[in-house]
Amino acid sequence: MRAFVIGAATSGAGKTTVTMAILAALRRRGLVVQPFKAGPDFIDPGHHAVAAGRPSHNLDTWMLSADENRAIFQRHAAGADVAVVEGVMGLHDGFGPLDDTGSTAHLAKLLGLPVALVVDAKGMAGSIAALAGGFVNFDPALGFVGVIANRVGGPGHAAILGQALAGRSGLPPFLGGLVKEPGLAMPERHLGLITADEGAFDAAKLARLADWAEQGLDLDALLAGAAELDLIPLDEPAPPTRPVVTIGVARDAAFCFYYAENLRRLRQAGATLKFFSPIDDPAPPPGLDGLYLGGGYPELFAHKLSQNQTMRRAIARAVADGLPVLAECGGMLYLGQAVVDKSGQGWPMAGALDIVTRMGDKLSGLGYRQATFTADNPLGPAGTTGRGHEFHYSSIDEGASGAQAGVFELRGRAGGPARLAGYRVGNAVASYMHFHFGGNPDLARNFVEFCRKGQP
Repeated sequence: MRAFVIGAATSGAGKTTVTMAILAALRRRGLVVQPFKAGPDFIDPGHHAVAAGRPSHNLDTWMLSADENRAIFQRHAAGADVAVVEGVMGLHDGFGPLDDTGSTAHLAKLLGLPVALVVDAKGMAGSIAALAGGFVNFDPALGFVGVIANRVGGPGHAAILGQALAGRSGLPPFLGGLVKEPGLAMPERHLGLITADEGAFDAAKLARLADWAEQGLDLDALLAGAAELDLIPLDEPAPPTRPVVTIGVARDAAFCFYYAENLRRLRQAGATLKFFSPIDDPAPPPGLDGLYLGGGYPELFAHKLSQNQTMRRAIARAVADGLPVLAECGGMLYLGQAVVDKSGQGWPMAGALDIVTRMGDKLSGLGYRQATFTADNPLGPAGTTGRGHEFHYSSIDEGASGAQAGVFELRGRAGGPARLAGYRVGNAVASYMHFHFGGNPDLARNFVEFCRKGQP
């Protein structure tokens, strides 16, 4: 099988749109395409899955160890024809300016994969050679498949860019130019891109993306320059033979932020997952042993969520009855008393947790987080650690009563002082934290066992 990384010269080079086009074009060829995404991102992997027809898996050099990154890549790339890893930000943009730790380049070298460098070529001619030469010489340990020019003016402009690269020795080959097509850009809003669960890409748009890639890129050259790997599927331990645990997972346009690896690890620990919609379904599936309320954009669907009173009452009753619940970010908002939108309108939510969250215009939480549990909870005993990230525009408007506040001590990626975060009410744990279970595999096992036994 073949594998490569799509990295951008700058963060505004249209890398995600280019990735989507390549995934759609390779799939059109009848190839089995396995996508991956660098960093703590939920939206891009959702789009990848639509284009490739397979779940996209996150890789991350801070939340996950080097061995875990390699294992996730091997587990899901084995058996595919092509693996495509979309990078994050600019190629060498990582945790600091003096090394590439945390960057796309860091991940590419960890996996041993070459990079297809996406360049915003608007208004560019010979400078593309200088730019490509700078990237090649900056880190000799990093290999390149070639250069993809985005936002080119037309075939003539693309020809000039190709000549500039071909006319100088030691530069990666020119893989083609993608003519600027505003209608193909990733749809956005104030919180980022429109999610796949909201139908951002239908079959017609995916076909246009594939056409765009086929017309502008030399896909044969791209595949020929990719790394050739012979990956053996990983041996997976059999799930426990104990009684099956059934966990309900909220999944709809409001709740769609889940790491595919988290769901896999819950299944591996012995859970059967039943998906349901807090927007449309009257209640969670019957016979559940636990609930997983992931993140998403509940504030954008607050009216519909609030209207579904039978679901809200059922969730509140489940929490009151002691059902184990993991609520991450948007899931925490839904467990609260109300979500106040930016117009000041308050929308009643499940009311299981005595907090009100208020949407703001600016990010109120962003970054990697390491959590240390201050007390036993459904994810593990006191002292357990887990890694993940926060990304939210909302803030907690009122303090919680009738709940244990501060179930985690949180520190940022660089360490520093700890702050208390999160709530526990009954057997429900809620916070802004998005955990990646690959950072500590015990988290998934602990949660499943808690659901099975009703205690840590």
